[in-house]
Parts: sequence; C-alpha cells; structure tokens
Amino acid sequence: MLKSMYVSKWLRWSGLVLVVMLLGACAAGPDVPLSEAPAAQAEPRYTIGPGDQLNVFVWGNPDLTVTVPVRPDGRITTPLVEDVQASGKTPTELARDIEQSLAHYVQNPIVTVTVTNFVGTSTEQIRVIGQAVQPRSIPYRVGMTVLDVIIEVGGLTEFAAGNRATIIRGPTGAQQAFRVRLSDLVTRGDISANVPMQPGDVLIIPESWF
Repeated sequence: MLKSMYVSKWLRWSGLVLVVMLLGACAAGPDVPLSEAPAAQAEPRYTIGPGDQLNVFVWGNPDLTVTVPVRPDGRITTPLVEDVQASGKTPTELARDIEQSLAHYVQNPIVTVTVTNFVGTSTEQIRVIGQAVQPRSIPYRVGMTVLDVIIEVGGLTEFAAGNRATIIRGPTGAQQAFRVRLSDLVTRGDISANVPMQPGDVLIIPESWF
C-alpha cells in the first residue's frame, strides 16, 4: 500500500515536471540564431513620380481643388501654389507642403492629395525589355509576380526565348541576375516558375537563337 502511494506521488511529480518543461520550450521557441531570423518588412509607401495624376482637394475651397498631372520635372502647379515639388514624396507629405504654401492666403487650410493615375518613380516601376509584345515600364503593385508582368505587357512574342529570360535586381553596382522560365510558365502552366517581383526590377526577354 505504502509503495503504491510513493509510486503514485512520483508519477504525479514526473507529470508536473514534464508539463513545466513543455511550457518552457513553447515559450522559448525554436533555437534559431538572430542573424537567421527574417527581417520584418516595412509597410510599403507609394512615392509620387512624373506622369502621375493627382487630385488636390482643399477642404471648403472648391476653387482651389484641382486634378493635375505631375510634370516630367517632378513638379505640379495648383491655384495659389506654383511649382511645388511632388516627385519623390508621398501624397501625405505633398499635402502638408501645399498646406504650408496655402497658409499665406487661406486660414488653416486642410489639403488631401489622392493619386488617381499611378506611374510612380523609376525605383517603383518594373521595366520589361526585349521580346515582349509591348515592352515598357509598368507600375509595381504589392504582391506582383512575373506572370502579372507578362500579362501587363501582352505576353511573349513568337521569337522570345522565354526560358532564358533574366530579372536584374538591386541598385547600380550591387545588381544581381536571376534566370526565370517564362516559356514553362506561359505555355506549360508550370506555376513553380511564377516568381515574385520587386520594385525596380528589370525583366529582360532575349530573342531565340532559332
């Protein structure tokens, strides 16, 4: 009887220790060096670029509310505000700048800037050159893949060597090249060839040798 009591207590104590150890392991998480942990991605912010169409809304002042394009020099002109720099700024940053300028003429102006037609800066575009039906620059969208890009440019030409296509990525001087299999993706439906794109990527589609 006494022996059974000791065994029962030992089993309960062992079970408690095991539970504590499991909880501790769960709290600590996997033993991964910090250098290998994935970096948190910053929330994407759209930067205005030449060619963008902007709606500048001034609350309570319809005469000052306009829709204007961003000129090739990156500036816009609105009523009472001439040649304000827009390219390279977010819509919110531009709105604050316009408010500052309007404050000389309007009491406590409230401005909202909305991008109605997107082009973006060159660092936020994806450029497609070579054997695409419509090679051009297209605005980057969050989550865009190489298949989205091919659809945007109308597909590949009959002379394209799709499986020898290359993505050039990174700033000048530190660029990397990645081979992509566009023919397998487009003609065979090989979804494993559908790779994600990043802002500033250049997709080069060479011509077939035959």
